[in-house]
Amino acid sequence: MHFLFLDFLNFSFLDVLDIVLVALLLYYVYKLLRGTVAINIFIGIALVVLIWKITQALQMELLSGILGTLISGGAIALLIVFQQEIRKFLLMIGSTNFTSKRNFLKQLKFLNTEIHTTTNVEAIIETCISMGKTKTGALIVIERTQSLEFLKSSGDKMHIEINGPIIESIFYKNSPLHDGAMLISDNIIKATRVVLPLSKKNLPSRFGLRHRAAIGITEKTDCLCLIVSEETGKIAYIRDGDFVLFEEGELVEKIRNDLN
Repeated sequence: MHFLFLDFLNFSFLDVLDIVLVALLLYYVYKLLRGTVAINIFIGIALVVLIWKITQALQMELLSGILGTLISGGAIALLIVFQQEIRKFLLMIGSTNFTSKRNFLKQLKFLNTEIHTTTNVEAIIETCISMGKTKTGALIVIERTQSLEFLKSSGDKMHIEINGPIIESIFYKNSPLHDGAMLISDNIIKATRVVLPLSKKNLPSRFGLRHRAAIGITEKTDCLCLIVSEETGKIAYIRDGDFVLFEEGELVEKIRNDLN
């Protein structure tokens, strides 16, 4: 007796390759969205698509037809739901220098399953605490997987290894470099006085331009931002366009985990 629904088990090499490529695509999309609110939506969509494919294989025409209609009509909804993530991806592609192999591979760092940061997070946090005591305002941007090369042209390019005195001297109130953001990548200060895109979110009046700029750049890329308030001396940590709550003493470990 021949079962028609078992025909889909007759795999060719291209079928196997197709499945492997789709699995890799889903895995890396999951890694890109992990840690954001959108990951729950992505998992839900993946489950719906999986159920749809199973009903197609089992020739359950009514259910597969309904699910197929929902999926085919959901393209616009996906664009709305994943607007922020799509903007990040397109910004990453648009800012890639395809003539430089090194820069191009750096853009694809998020494909690596293990990334070990060389950034001296302890020195950065200790300096932020020191600046907080003197109420020295600061905005520090730490690059993760997406290149921030496109930001350098808005400020003064540097190439200085991270250390506390250098960071404090840059953000010293009378320093010509204290305005704007500091850009850090791979334990190197890459630029100062960097101009960041401002977020359009409605923020409480107690938050100034530093907070709005930090939220703005983390909405568009996967970087991390640290802010030292000039009014209160408190440290704020921004990731994925939002404030990250942390207990005293755990910020170093939290940032190190996010960088890895």
